[in-house]
Amino acid sequence: MPALPMAEQVAGTHEKHYGGKGGLLLLEIDAGSLGDALRYEPSRGGALFPHIYGDLPLSAVRAVTPVPLGPDGRHVFPSTLP
Repeated sequence: MPALPMAEQVAGTHEKHYGGKGGLLLLEIDAGSLGDALRYEPSRGGALFPHIYGDLPLSAVRAVTPVPLGPDGRHVFPSTLP
């Protein structure tokens, strides 16, 4: 299994698809529990990015963290993001 996505992938995806939208949550997922439903595919610049094909079982969610908007309208990610 490839390494987990880097923080810049997470932030970049949020900015591209959810820029300026409030009420977002960051989910930490136990990738090992997803089996064949998890596939790493090339995306921006050829970097591998995880995609889930199928339902996300709640038991795979390790943590849920709100991603608020800062005063500048950009998402504020937790400092613990890898």
